[in-house]
Formats: sequence, C-alpha cells, structure tokens
Amino acid sequence: MSRIACWLAAGMVALAGLTSAQAQQPAAPPEKVSLLLNWYLYSEHAPFFLGRERGYFAQEGIDLDIQEGRGSTPTVQAVAAGTVTFGYADLSSAVKAAAVGAPVVVIGVLLQKSPMAVMGLSERNIRTPQDMRGRTVALTPGDSLSQVWPLLLKKTGLSESDVKVIGGDMQTKLNAVINGQVDLMLGYLMDQNMRIENATKKPVHVIPFSDYGVNLVSSSIIASKETVTAKSDLVRRFMRAATRAVEEAEKNPEAAVDAMLKANIKAGDRDSLIRGLKLTIPLYHTAETQSLRPFRVSPESIADSLTMLSEYGGLDKTAPARARDFVILDFLPN
Repeated sequence: MSRIACWLAAGMVALAGLTSAQAQQPAAPPEKVSLLLNWYLYSEHAPFFLGRERGYFAQEGIDLDIQEGRGSTPTVQAVAAGTVTFGYADLSSAVKAAAVGAPVVVIGVLLQKSPMAVMGLSERNIRTPQDMRGRTVALTPGDSLSQVWPLLLKKTGLSESDVKVIGGDMQTKLNAVINGQVDLMLGYLMDQNMRIENATKKPVHVIPFSDYGVNLVSSSIIASKETVTAKSDLVRRFMRAATRAVEEAEKNPEAAVDAMLKANIKAGDRDSLIRGLKLTIPLYHTAETQSLRPFRVSPESIADSLTMLSEYGGLDKTAPARARDFVILDFLPN
C-alpha cells in the first residue's frame, strides 16, 4: 500500500470513530414550554393539540404543556409575570396591558376576522342591523363586545336609542335568548350561536360585526419582552410549529378535535367541537392575508384595531402610532 493510501485509510478509520462517538451522544432534551390558553378548552384551541400530537412542537425541540385559561386578562398577566412561556389571548387585552407598562408583545394573530356578532333565533326575522330597530339586545357591560357595540351602531346608521339593551353575564344572556326574553345577544359566532341552537333545537341567525366594517382582530399568541429578546430562537421554533399545526387543522378539523379530546375527553361534544372549529377557520384570514400563512396579520388590520380600541376601548390615543410596540411579526415563518 502506498504512503498516500495509508494516510487515506487512517483518515477513514478516524472519521468512522468520530461519527460513531457522535451517534452515541444523547440528543439534547426538549425544552419545556407552556402555553396558557384564554379559556377552558373549546374548538378554537384544537390546532395546538393537533400540533402536539403529531410531533410538530417536539420536532422543534419543544415539550409543550397546554394549560386551560380563565380569560384573556389573567393569561396576559401570567405571561407578563413569567409564570408561563406563551399565552393565547385576545389582542385587545394584550395591547391594553402593554400600553400601561406590561412587558408583553403579540407575536402572531390567529383570528384576523372578528368573531364578534349579534345573534338570535331565526324565527325573530332579524337579518341585518336595520332589523334591530325596536328590538331588545342582551350584552355584558364592560366586556370587549359591549365596548365595540356603539361603533357597530354608528357604522350601520343606528343610534343607541333605536334598540333596548339589558345587561347580564354570558349565561344570563344565553338564557334570555333561549327563553325568549330578548330578541338578540352579543356573542361569538363559533360559540354562543351553537349553544342556543343546541338548547332550543331551532336555527340561529348571526350578524357578524366584520360584515359591517367593524373588524377588531382577536385571538393571538403573546410572549414576554424578555422571552422575545433572550430566547428569540425558541420563539421562532414555537411559531413555526404553531403555524404548521394551524395549517393542518385547516385541512383536517376532525383530526384536530380528536387530538384535543384525546388529551381531555371533557373538552366537549365532538360534533359541536368540529362544527365550532369549522366556523373558526374562516376567521384565520382576511382578504389581504388569504395567500399568507396563519398568524401573519396585515398592518391595516392592526392599525384599524388599535384605532377602534383607542376610540371605544379606552386605549391611549397615541397607541395607533406605536403599533410596533405591541405587535411584532418577525418570528413568523415565511
């Protein structure tokens, strides 16, 4: 054997030994990451369970713990305090908190069309906002729906005196519609309408706010400013997995619901959850973002939402000019 051949042979042996040693080294353990939802489990949350079941988060080195929430505001507070890694919460709650100093930022918007709606039994023959004149509407004073309600009236040429309003919490509103005590209620088009139908066995007509120019973007992923600064790679990996999970849920909502029910059988009735998710999926995109991947909201939608919040939701009037302080989409996959 020539001297060159000997060198080559020795090099191949050394390389083989190095490769074998590397193969025997254990892989780095996945990073434990928590996602706190905005509420108890319902259809809107199913994509995250699908992503976890199919290993999309694990493939990004993430061991994901999905936790039920008790409202968007407590979720934002938990993210700000650092007790959870990420939150799934209403954009308005996150922005209002950030505007007064909470160290949180929105890193992706899933519901880009508002789920806010006026709804009631179809037999009441209320098909448009104009049909609401002289009718009774149930709302919850102080919640996000009631805050935007005056804008819907303004956009549709109505005044607050054109309708009679009664107040109550969510269950009170539902009972009032179900029992025929009011004509309509303010709610979310992939949730309360189905509850009314299930209780009454009657069809419900829904009037979406967004159909009349009132589109306040909604459920979003949020993180602390410390996380996006110190763990930017984790944020990118999380959003890559979450985006993939949502895309697969769009293709197969049944599989997404089944993944959630496998994780928690008490999440709800399968048929209702599937229907709810199918009503939610059209909210993932607006006309401007139809060709884009999930979570990538348009600047126009953010600007419009901040303007609405500053005019009707108690947000600082300077907020619309500071959108970058509240929403950062740099971590989303292309």
